[in-house]
Amino acid sequence: MSNKPILLVDFDGVCHSYVTGWQGADVIPDAPVPGLEKAFQSYLEHFDVQIYSARTKQEGGREAMVEWFDKYFPSILHAIKFPEQKPAAFLTIDDRAITFIGEWPAVETLRNFKTWNDKAV
Repeated sequence: MSNKPILLVDFDGVCHSYVTGWQGADVIPDAPVPGLEKAFQSYLEHFDVQIYSARTKQEGGREAMVEWFDKYFPSILHAIKFPEQKPAAFLTIDDRAITFIGEWPAVETLRNFKTWNDKAV
């Protein structure tokens, strides 16, 4: 059991580039987001890195994420966890989130939200 704080990382749009969009829980066709391996190598020194996604609870999704990491990053796969339940994390990295700063965002702000990939288009 690690005494490092949990860094929870979303999969689609954060690890997996998600260029082609949703193809099914067990279908992950796209390449990694650039810089993932270097970032994770650094994070793993300080955090218990765990991957959790909408795929996690769907048939074949968790296994597909593990296989995807094994394909692209076999050298760090052993150090990453893929929990079956969403853990209580110290911090989360997600492309579909707004940091709450004590003020509730306006509906317009929420409705106009764009991921980093959407902004790049």
